[in-house]
Amino acid sequence: MRLLTAALLLLFIAMYLASAEGVKCKCSRKGPKIRFSNVRKLEIKPRYPFCVEEMIIVTLWTRVRGEQQHCLNPKRQNTVRLLKWYRVWKEKGR
Repeated sequence: MRLLTAALLLLFIAMYLASAEGVKCKCSRKGPKIRFSNVRKLEIKPRYPFCVEEMIIVTLWTRVRGEQQHCLNPKRQNTVRLLKWYRVWKEKGR
């Protein structure tokens, strides 16, 4: 009986870890350098146990490509400037 209980527990843990695998970090590949004027929306998602760094997801709009989402590297200087610019822009009520 103990062996059966241990096997079921091990199976449960394996199934849990397999389901957590699908919730990986969205920003595995970082996006391109962007123009501030094309930014429609900026989302900052906190660090999760399955993601090493915070996720910065930006929604851009261009005439040619329409609306697209990209992940940005939070350590790049351009991303830091974008975050600072976006906060100032939001405070002005735009």
